Amino acid sequence: MPHIDYFFATISPFTYLNGTRVEEIAAKHGATLVYKPLDIMGLFAATGGLPPKDRHPNRQEYRLQDMRRRAAIADLPLNLKPAFWPTNPAPSSYAIIAAQHAGGGDLGKLVHSFGAACWAQERDISQDEVIHDLLTQAGFDAGLADSGLLIGAETYAKNLEEAVAGGVFGAPFFITDTDERLWGQDRLDDLDAVLGGKV
Repeated sequence: MPHIDYFFATISPFTYLNGTRVEEIAAKHGATLVYKPLDIMGLFAATGGLPPKDRHPNRQEYRLQDMRRRAAIADLPLNLKPAFWPTNPAPSSYAIIAAQHAGGGDLGKLVHSFGAACWAQERDISQDEVIHDLLTQAGFDAGLADSGLLIGAETYAKNLEEAVAGGVFGAPFFITDTDERLWGQDRLDDLDAVLGGKV
């Protein structure tokens, strides 16, 4: 059975711009999908990347143009300069880890809802009330945000270590069971092709 490890950051605009396509692609090919939220700033530091604010102005300007285009193509609303970005991604990541461990809800919806909250709804996804609300909307117990802190912190750190060891350097990043590595939401068609045996 094909498999996808999905490395992402809850505060990444390009993770948000995935929509729920990765879930659709996984379902199409009968692939298992494991969500691996990570500390994107820690990933940049470990792999030679820079936070957006520290990049050359040319790169900053291109990033904003690309975000605008990708949002239009994905037909998703996007605020290029959201009120609560950057924010602490750890609490939302812990909640996703706890939800994945618990099961019973729609994990793809939960992941996407954190991105939408940050990039389209002007909500601070580091705040407990926002996390509880999004867990509930995705069919999970809101209490997961409070009960899964230890396993969340441990798994969050392990996800970063695994990402660096596996060749990950940005988000979103997909690694298949055949070690095909794909970076960016603009590589979802490539992921579909890989799983379909076309490349």
